[in-house]
Amino acid sequence: MSLKIAKIAVENTAYSFDKEYDYRIPEMLSESALPGCRVTVSFGRGNTRRTGLITAVCKESKSAKLKCIEAVLDEAPLLNDEMLSLVYWLRERTFCTLFDAAKALLPTGINFKHIASYTMSPDIDEAEILSLTPDEKKVFDFINAHKGYIKKERILQSLELAPTSGIPEKLANRGVIMRSVDAVRNVGDLTVKMVKLKIADGDEVNAISGLTQKQQLIIDFLLDTGTATVKEICYYTGLTSSVIQALNKKSIVEIYENPVYRKPYISKKSGEKSKSINLTSEQEEAYNNLLAQYTKGKGGVSLLFGVTGSGKTLVYLKLIDKIISKGKNVIVMVPEIALTPQTLAIFNQRYGSDIAVFHSALSLGERADEWRRVKKGEVSIVIGTRSAVFAPLENIGLIIIDEEQEKTYKSDQSPRYNAKDVARFRCAEHNALLILSSATPSVESYAAAKEGRYSLNVLNNRYGTAILPEVVTVDMREELAQGNNSEISSALLKALEENLVSDKQSIIMINRRGYNTYAVCRSCSAVITCPSCSISMRYHNANKRLMCHYCGFSQPFTDTCASCGKKDVRYSGFGTQKIEDEIGVLLPQARILRMDTDTTMSRLSHERKFEQFANREFDILLGTQMVAKGLDFENVTLAGVVSIDHQLYNDDYSSMESAFGLLTQVVGRSGRGKYKGKAIIQTFTPENEIIRLAAKQDYDTFFQTEIQIRKLLIYPPFCDICLYCFAGENEMKVKSASLFVFERLKEKTAENYSDLKLIVLGPVAARVAKVNNRYRYRIIIKCHNSSRFRQLIRELIAIYDKQSSFSKVTAYIDMNPDSVI
Repeated sequence: MSLKIAKIAVENTAYSFDKEYDYRIPEMLSESALPGCRVTVSFGRGNTRRTGLITAVCKESKSAKLKCIEAVLDEAPLLNDEMLSLVYWLRERTFCTLFDAAKALLPTGINFKHIASYTMSPDIDEAEILSLTPDEKKVFDFINAHKGYIKKERILQSLELAPTSGIPEKLANRGVIMRSVDAVRNVGDLTVKMVKLKIADGDEVNAISGLTQKQQLIIDFLLDTGTATVKEICYYTGLTSSVIQALNKKSIVEIYENPVYRKPYISKKSGEKSKSINLTSEQEEAYNNLLAQYTKGKGGVSLLFGVTGSGKTLVYLKLIDKIISKGKNVIVMVPEIALTPQTLAIFNQRYGSDIAVFHSALSLGERADEWRRVKKGEVSIVIGTRSAVFAPLENIGLIIIDEEQEKTYKSDQSPRYNAKDVARFRCAEHNALLILSSATPSVESYAAAKEGRYSLNVLNNRYGTAILPEVVTVDMREELAQGNNSEISSALLKALEENLVSDKQSIIMINRRGYNTYAVCRSCSAVITCPSCSISMRYHNANKRLMCHYCGFSQPFTDTCASCGKKDVRYSGFGTQKIEDEIGVLLPQARILRMDTDTTMSRLSHERKFEQFANREFDILLGTQMVAKGLDFENVTLAGVVSIDHQLYNDDYSSMESAFGLLTQVVGRSGRGKYKGKAIIQTFTPENEIIRLAAKQDYDTFFQTEIQIRKLLIYPPFCDICLYCFAGENEMKVKSASLFVFERLKEKTAENYSDLKLIVLGPVAARVAKVNNRYRYRIIIKCHNSSRFRQLIRELIAIYDKQSSFSKVTAYIDMNPDSVI
């Protein structure tokens, strides 16, 4: 038999050393070791057991000595050719390792971890034992005192050694003890106990003697049904499981485990697919244009730009009906978990069990099961947040990215991908249509549509009889002049009171959680900051603690200044908790539902809260930006923005775009049904152009102003931005590392890469210079994300990785980050 060589991407390799390593495929694994499968291999001089992914199989290798694959972990390939191509694309575009790219495509619930166990070696060299250090001797004696293999974790815990201790590995490498490594999956299958008759012939079963009346009842039931779960048998016969166990002991029935899927969502309504969709002439035109573009079979991107409440979802649904009727599959993406329940409710009613859900709030087991359903071709539609773009669907016809302007589509962990870029790649692979949808498109997307690189479909009017709400801007300077020191203006309070009287609901947005946003000493002006981060602590009234929103550190409430010792600390600013309290005092009869990160930590909490509000169990929905986007409640006739000023005056180049989008979205929550809506924006700068344009929902004027500023200052879409980031515990080391790379960058652009047009800013400390005791510096490079530029960055990474003096300073690349500050 000819030699088979597997090209394998191995976990935990440094980026500059990342490549496909050659391993020999043993004959016994030749049928199962296929591209897309994970394997266990021995890696490096220490022969540590690691998980790898087979990327290709060939017959030749440049290496003379090859190690063998030790085990194949998957029954069938997890990644097909398209997904393997995506792995290479991610590595090239996001500067991650091959294995990290592959890992992003798979649910955490199907990952393996290697569990090492140790036992005594049968042939022990006495000289080796005599040369052991005290700690090594403790480990040796502990293992010697036990029979069989002992897990490493138990050894280290029993001897109170650090979890990172490598003593067992050292002893194994010296032959003093033996090591065994097992690959264990993070989450097992969910199973149910099934029962079936061992004797298939009914006459033979009836001839069995010595059966009780209860046992005969179960046999009769199984003769009718064939197989059933233990619970089903007990339910329909009224008997207990002990009767089944008795039949099992007599070898009349067999009890076995049958894998079943976990169900993350149970639909209350489903299967109304036949319900017709009535589109307006404007929607019908958009639908026909999108269908025509899809029918051409050349893929492409279309921007569906519609005002809030224009019925973009109805256009999606009709298009999805058409596409899945042709045997194609669809991915629908939403920016936040908060939007998933409402989107699911709509899709469940129409498509029932033909959908799968992908997002981070699911348990590991649920994520694994949903992934398996998709992989097996049991669903046609995947709905979810950013990770849904990696759903293992084949034959994709359409990908929809709702609220495409949202920054949550950009990952801030390796691989640092943008889901829109991944969606473009997958649509190109499948000749599928990509729809980007928004009432406030990103400047980059709208510019692409204006230039003709994307097709553009516009919905200018709200669906049905609904009209855009009346918008009132309140000058909070005048409120203060009139003696109103509350964060709630008289206009907003009056509107809330009117809604309570008329039994209508309201949504209030304040994009800061907590009670107070900072604490300052009035005697010495010292601000209470997090000891691990260069950021002020925020007071949370619910737990009476000061909390850091970056690293999670907290400390008890205090009025004593740590700097001067005086009891003169005062708390200022406001967040969702304080606004909730203020409205509660002003309107004690109001039922207030608060939604922010603090109140939505539990699983499916978003779904429960939205359901409660939809059922009118609450009068006011108060929260951060999660209450501002994409939500559709017919009874909401008032939307209020407590403050937007901090969002407007931000150092980031995209702050105006973010503020305009957020304001437009909040305003759009009001008056989406048959009742006329109203929106109130509170601000200390009502003259700000962004507030004025958002109140008018005038995106075109905003875009014309913003695109000119971006062109003048050279920001996207007129360039790409590469953020070269550095982080470590020693600030001087971090700064030195950033300066080292900066100098190498100057050298290379002056020599081999002089053809590249770059604008380099920095190195500078990040705006929040320290997070979790790690100082942060960055270099900002304005560039064009070409293959040649990426080659330059790879060379810089390789040079940096060779510098042992910077080994404790982490460096990484973030292309087109959601923020540069």
